[in-house]
Amino acid sequence: MFIRSYVHSDLARLIEFTIETFGPFYEESFRPLVGETIFGIQHGNWRDDYHKQVAGLHDPDQHKYVAIAEESGVLAGYVAWAVEPDRRHGEVTILAVAAQHRRANIGTALCEHAFDGMRSLGAEVVKIGTGGDDFHAPARGFYECLGCVKLPVAVYYRTL
Repeated sequence: MFIRSYVHSDLARLIEFTIETFGPFYEESFRPLVGETIFGIQHGNWRDDYHKQVAGLHDPDQHKYVAIAEESGVLAGYVAWAVEPDRRHGEVTILAVAAQHRRANIGTALCEHAFDGMRSLGAEVVKIGTGGDDFHAPARGFYECLGCVKLPVAVYYRTL
């Protein structure tokens, strides 16, 4: 496995990879959980949202970075992070690993790479968020194995 910095020519591939990776969450987990009205309002355009979000993940002038993991030239995963140097705070904004590459330490290597990048910019604390649903259960376990502490947070939706 090889980890490298993002280059602009990666954008289209990362957008499609992100849509493929998180599509099951939106279509098989979130939509049935909240129903059509809430889904439509909150994430009905989730694919388009990723086109915008992924395009803004890498901006070194704003302390935002992306690193890509490749296995034999194939995109295996990526991590995006941002740092607020004045607050000594970093945040992993997206961690995505292809299903066929999970449990092969790629997520760990990507997170450690991001953590090193954050430390080099003065961060002393990192925040990583994920969902509380079944789709995100492996991510929660993974983050806890990295030594992260889970905060008890509740988010509620209701149609009006």
